[in-house]
Amino acid sequence: MRRDLIPIAVCISTFAGVASAAVAQEKPWWPISLNDATTAPAKISDYTPLAKASKVWKICVLFPHMKDSFWNAVDYGVVEEARREGVSVAIYEAGGYDQLPKQLSQFDDCIASGSDAIVLGAISEAGLKQKLSETAAAGKPVIAIANPVGDAPAAGKIYGEFTATGGLTGTELLTSLAGKPAQVVTFPGPQGSGWAEALNDGFLNKIKGTQIKVLDQKFGDTGVGVQLKLVEDALQTYPDLNVIWGTAPTAEAAIGAVVEAGRPGIAILASYENQAMLDAVKKGDILGFATNYPVLSGRIGVDMAVRVLEGKKAITTATSIPQFVTKASLGKINLDLVLAPPSWKPVYSVKAGQ
Repeated sequence: MRRDLIPIAVCISTFAGVASAAVAQEKPWWPISLNDATTAPAKISDYTPLAKASKVWKICVLFPHMKDSFWNAVDYGVVEEARREGVSVAIYEAGGYDQLPKQLSQFDDCIASGSDAIVLGAISEAGLKQKLSETAAAGKPVIAIANPVGDAPAAGKIYGEFTATGGLTGTELLTSLAGKPAQVVTFPGPQGSGWAEALNDGFLNKIKGTQIKVLDQKFGDTGVGVQLKLVEDALQTYPDLNVIWGTAPTAEAAIGAVVEAGRPGIAILASYENQAMLDAVKKGDILGFATNYPVLSGRIGVDMAVRVLEGKKAITTATSIPQFVTKASLGKINLDLVLAPPSWKPVYSVKAGQ
């Protein structure tokens, strides 16, 4: 669902807002281990945020969309950390990975609004690279979160190491197959996003030379409707298909599609998380999903922005350490950093003190 360029505060009950803030205060999310790539070589380090910002900074946040619980989780992390540190945020969504021109326009609006910093979930690194270069030259800090911007200049970066994450899913599939042959179609996500290609490459590299045959690779937007059409096409085209690997919306669509097609024995696994994946794991509908802790990405993105603005030493380039979530491993995962609470509704603005 697209939004106007003016941030919209979504109405939620006062109780819910107070309760979520209280949870953040009563249960600190830090320290958390990350891959720290601020200086070479990268190393595992613990990240601890500031106790409070020294002033009420204005931070503008850009998301590709709010169509699934992945970006709702990032939103939750941004909002809760902004409340905890006492800064104001205005959050915009472009409406989808096919809406690069809108995100570029929203980026310009962030600059024009006088924001102190921009926290960016980039639709495309290539599409935003010039904008990031211009902003860096102007001295306006940009923090890249959730989606990678490996080469483009940014004052801070926190996201998943997607090639490694894709490889992790490949390892888990091989383990589950225990040497049995399989035929898979991959559904990486939107072509040109960077993260979709990285996840797909990691998965393909891990299964290369094994008894898993790749029948096709189908890129597409992460809307469930788009993914459903791609899955249905694959099911019709490849009668021997017995593994579906792809985005969380792919897996969400595939659960019903394989039953409808009369092929319930197909294994399904997801390259990242959303609420539907958590529910599916609990029910045993999918093999599992990888997580790079999107709530954490949102929280650290806000803290990195504050640290840069205040000139305080920090880890400025980091990737989360991925994990594969199965029914057996659920009890070992900190779900507070994976997904927003089930009752969470997207929030588009936070004013310090509220």
